[in-house]
Amino acid sequence: METIMEVDEEDHSVVHSEAANGDLNGKDDASNRSIQSPKALSTDEIDDDSGDESDDDEDDSQLAEQLKGLEYELAANPSNYDAHVKCIKLLRRMGELEKLRQAREAMNALFPLTPSMWQEWAKDEASLSSGPEDVAAVEKLYERGVLDYLSIALWCDYFSYIQECDPSVRECSPDGISKARNVFDRALTAGGLHVAEGNKIWEAYREFEEAVMYTIDDKDSKAKESQVQRVRKLFQRQLSVPLVNLESTLVAYKAWEVEQGSNLNAESSDLDGVPTHVVSAYEKAMEMYNARVGFEEQICMKGVSEEEKLQRFINYLTFEKSDGDPARVQVLFERAVAEFPVSSDLWLDYVRYMDSTLKVGNVVRDVYMRASRNCPWVGELWVRYLLALERGHAPEEDISAVFGRALQCTFSTLEEYLDLFLTRVDGLRRRILSGRDKEGVLDFSLVRETFQASISWAYCRRLLCFVLIVPHIKEYASDYLSPQLKNTDSLLRLHAYWARLELILGKDLVAARGVWESLLKTCGSMMEAWQGYITMETELGHIGEARSIYKRCYGKRLAGTGSEDICHSWLRFEREFGTLEDFDLAVQKVTPRLEELQLYKMQQELKTPAAIVGQKENPVPKNAREKRKRGSNIIDEQSPAKRKKMATQAQKKEQGNVQHQDPDQAHGDKTKEPKDVTGKTDHEPGRMVTDSSSGKPKVYKDECTIFVSNLNLKASEKPTQKICGLAYVDFLDDEHLAKAVAKNKKTLLGKRLSIARSNPKKGKKGDRGAPKAPGTDGGKKDEESEPTKVGTSDDSRTSQAAHQEGGRRQVEDVVLKGKNTFAAPRNMVKALGWTDRQPKPPSEDGDEQPKSNDEFRKMFIKG
Repeated sequence: METIMEVDEEDHSVVHSEAANGDLNGKDDASNRSIQSPKALSTDEIDDDSGDESDDDEDDSQLAEQLKGLEYELAANPSNYDAHVKCIKLLRRMGELEKLRQAREAMNALFPLTPSMWQEWAKDEASLSSGPEDVAAVEKLYERGVLDYLSIALWCDYFSYIQECDPSVRECSPDGISKARNVFDRALTAGGLHVAEGNKIWEAYREFEEAVMYTIDDKDSKAKESQVQRVRKLFQRQLSVPLVNLESTLVAYKAWEVEQGSNLNAESSDLDGVPTHVVSAYEKAMEMYNARVGFEEQICMKGVSEEEKLQRFINYLTFEKSDGDPARVQVLFERAVAEFPVSSDLWLDYVRYMDSTLKVGNVVRDVYMRASRNCPWVGELWVRYLLALERGHAPEEDISAVFGRALQCTFSTLEEYLDLFLTRVDGLRRRILSGRDKEGVLDFSLVRETFQASISWAYCRRLLCFVLIVPHIKEYASDYLSPQLKNTDSLLRLHAYWARLELILGKDLVAARGVWESLLKTCGSMMEAWQGYITMETELGHIGEARSIYKRCYGKRLAGTGSEDICHSWLRFEREFGTLEDFDLAVQKVTPRLEELQLYKMQQELKTPAAIVGQKENPVPKNAREKRKRGSNIIDEQSPAKRKKMATQAQKKEQGNVQHQDPDQAHGDKTKEPKDVTGKTDHEPGRMVTDSSSGKPKVYKDECTIFVSNLNLKASEKPTQKICGLAYVDFLDDEHLAKAVAKNKKTLLGKRLSIARSNPKKGKKGDRGAPKAPGTDGGKKDEESEPTKVGTSDDSRTSQAAHQEGGRRQVEDVVLKGKNTFAAPRNMVKALGWTDRQPKPPSEDGDEQPKSNDEFRKMFIKG
């Protein structure tokens, strides 16, 4: 049964084709020959048909499975171009005509179809046409097809179809002739200047007019002469256009003139007997053709890459633009975009040329429509499309529809969305202010809705939400904002524009303030946002409101130098607009804030070189303790509970545990100078001292420390019975430390000092090098000088328990050499009571020789 149905459909195709050609004879015979009864077949033929039917069933099942997969894929992703093409080919193969028609319509709703696809569609529909209504439907398909791309072959198929299938055209009735001429004229406008194929349209048009001429009665001499002049004019127009085979056209023209009674040599290509104006036009056309034949050969060359071919089209376009014929440039652009339909640069070049040169409303609008269908992901095309509609005074309904379609597209950047929204707002503003709203549909609510949509749109796209923005939608997700737009100049300009239009067009101050407040909720760290709000209030003369905004923002932490700039801006504001009391109040509030910011800035500048030095000295952390934050010699104080816990552990395990914390947890904290407390020397990498204000212990490292001996006992501010003439001196930077080391062997209160620098890295695992010489450290110097932290033996240091087991192993590996071994870091000192030599007695002149750390420890204990 399926085989019979297939034969029946094929027979219908044959019948409709014969009817289209005007020959309906033998229709029944053809049907009888095509459809035969299975009973008339022989047994062998029946067996063969059974095998064919089984193979067809298998093929049909496979095709059905493929079709099902393609339909599922298109349901998930309707924008899959390749899936649409495969589905159409599969349905055409299966003969599912109704589904095939729906598939083609679905694809054309999203994409322009290629000329070959339009030709197949029109031929399929023409094969099924049976009446005037079907003929009209096929003509509409041709009309739709010639609008997508320039295709000479599609135009020629269109001519052939209406001449064969339209009775009015076929019978050369006045209406039919007028209809055909309309199609031919539009075809000449679209492709008559096509150098390589334009002659096909001219020849088809001329042949039609000659056929009309032969239908005119010779007795009607006036009508006959009029038609002869029409054909002659077509010949002469064609001879004036640079087309391929122009010589053959000249020969055909002369032969036709001979038929009309002219005395010309029809077989030669010379110009003898040809009218002068025709000769002049022909020679100019040949000159133009010869100038272009090289470009034509290049773009028609086979085996060339797409990039090279596109570049050749661009070169050809450059030549045509220099020639200065807009119509010829447009035809070449049409040829180029037909070859490269998804080249966004080519479409942009095309629409820019149309905007600057032709400026014909309908023509430019048609180009933009096709450009946006071929490259919908290019935001600039949509922006230019809206501007072109506005130039052409398009109605609000059309502009709004284009804007809505643009928002359904996916652009590569958020800036493209913002540009689209701003273009829409600009157009609304201009038309509202100009009073060109003849329809009475423009209202400021459209502007407000567009602004609200622009803010929420990026967030919706980020969440892959599909939102269609159309006029008269009253609510948008304006409380949400894409993180990419936060604290950006684009968002600031958008809100500033919005607030200004609320004042100018909406006459609503409260709404304008609401716009600024909504911006500050998301961009409160931008000084420009606060300044823009203040500027608006100042320009309106609302000085009090502007002052209140200054009071809200001067204490906020703004990006960059915004915090300082807003403070200075407030002072300038009060000088210009405020009273003396207002100025004094501003100074009272701003001065502490500026001092705090300056102090924070200085701390950051001091912190930066210290961090760089720390990185150089500690490229890789050795243990968990070193992995913690470092950057200052002073460590933040620990909580009382933690100190108590650590003290308990020290008593049980006889070891210390000092943690390092970041000193700059909050900006503006001032560094306190520590005082020394009396106690035994420690053997940890740092040492405990007492804060002068809080009395809480802080820990010091010996990374920027000197050791001083042979001090006069009167050097201490608080002399006690435990004075031994020794001191540790901590510095915040190497610059001041080097100056102190340079005073070695200098006299203080009658005694010559011994001064040397500590090297805390020498005792670490893997570091066996000798300590650096004083003042040779390569770290950066601080720009601001800081007071030194001095702790003498008068207020000797707090002690902790002995080293941990790992620390002892590190100390045992250290070999101290040289005369100034006392300058070794305190974390390298041996356990209490351990020594292998006795300290040397002081020199006779009272200059005490440098001592080791063991001697220091013993001197502290004895003291």
